[in-house]
Amino acid sequence: MNLFRTATAVLALSSASVMASPMVIEFNDFSSVAGLQLNGAAKQAGNSLRLTDALVQGGSAFLTNSIALDNGAAFSSYFSFAMTNPMGIGDADGAGADGIMFVVQTRANNVGGGGGGLGYIGLNNSVGIEFDTYNNAGDDQNSGNHVGINLNGSVTSVALKHENTPFNNGSLWHSWVDYNSVTKKLEVRYNNVAQRPISASLSYNVDLASVLNSTQAFVGFTSGTGAGGNFHDIKSWTFVNDYQPVSGVSAPATFALFGVAAALVLRRRKSA
Repeated sequence: MNLFRTATAVLALSSASVMASPMVIEFNDFSSVAGLQLNGAAKQAGNSLRLTDALVQGGSAFLTNSIALDNGAAFSSYFSFAMTNPMGIGDADGAGADGIMFVVQTRANNVGGGGGGLGYIGLNNSVGIEFDTYNNAGDDQNSGNHVGINLNGSVTSVALKHENTPFNNGSLWHSWVDYNSVTKKLEVRYNNVAQRPISASLSYNVDLASVLNSTQAFVGFTSGTGAGGNFHDIKSWTFVNDYQPVSGVSAPATFALFGVAAALVLRRRKSA
């Protein structure tokens, strides 16, 4: 399989999106955050994208430019994350709060807030996948450690799965999120080892094109803390603007051309 690879600025996203082959955006790590808009408490921390690191914070990071989602808002993504340094109050699952959200939205690249809203609350025309670590009464169906699918800025999940192992236990976690616009199925997989599960951990049928009301989307992550908190770190990220599930822990190996050190790699993936 021949791939066109380039390490270039995200400014090329809009013009590149007219090409037929799906585009892959890949951060093997975050030793560079070029191409990302960092908001609130979000910052680069070593090789990590750190969304929060103290109490009463909100942080988000989105692609600086919107990206065109192909074929009725289809997409596939993989990311790894860790939640460390629990602080402040906690719940039955232990100290720390509040978790992270993977977000696809069509409003802007500078959104985000703090606390139990996880930087997502009130964000219309959006879908968010939450890894929640604190039981906010009324929002979490009595689960202080769960994965949820959320729509249009609501922190009440339309689908939810409780996880027994705390996401903020300091371990590295992996997640795969795929939307198939033909079947209208949004699927979430996660694992505490670097192996994509065969079956979805959580799924939901939705017409995402209608929810987003646009195929030009800003994609990224949000997090919030209140009286409890964690270091919320994204470790790696791959995003494909069409339904092409990412197998393993990343898409095929990439590299930056001409000695460019930026971690963001844009390339075209041809269908099999």
